[in-house]
Amino acid sequence: MARPRLSEDTRRRLLEVSAAQFLRQGYHGTGIKDLLDRVEIPKGSFYNYFPSKEALGVATIEYTARCTAAALTSAFDGAPDPLSGVRAFFESLLAHFEDNDFTGGCLLANLACELDDSETCRVAISVAYRQWRDGLAGPLAAAQAAGTVRDDVPAEELADTLIEAWEGAVIRMKVDRSAAPLRRCMRLLLDGYLRP
Repeated sequence: MARPRLSEDTRRRLLEVSAAQFLRQGYHGTGIKDLLDRVEIPKGSFYNYFPSKEALGVATIEYTARCTAAALTSAFDGAPDPLSGVRAFFESLLAHFEDNDFTGGCLLANLACELDDSETCRVAISVAYRQWRDGLAGPLAAAQAAGTVRDDVPAEELADTLIEAWEGAVIRMKVDRSAAPLRRCMRLLLDGYLRP
């Protein structure tokens, strides 16, 4: 029997919907049937795209990492200098959170907390965080070379610190339903700690 032709558009829609649903309801709170109903494909079709829900989880993490990379590229395009690009990236995240009434948070962080029993997902999340770190480290290194960012700490460590502080601020943002923790994080790090 011939295998059905797979649609890249359907796969992309499955990833978009799974990212939204995992963010809204959590991985364990999201059923395959709910995802398929939202994408409007029959249940049996799911396994043509993903061998398991865990495989969908990994693909959703990878999709999220690609979206983060695209957002970084967009923020740096046209920025007058690397540090302005870093600021533009975090401002775009903040604007997204504001548009969503400070709910949801960061899908990577949410899944990291929920899927600590899945080694496959843990590795995918770790890779996604490294990619995010590397996407920030390059511009931070360029800013170090330009003298606008401190150079006594390696750019990779500065990027990790920025992401780790931001993720903590995102948790506080969700609890307080306020942008204040995010704004404080950006002010203290971008206008303070990162400066030479």
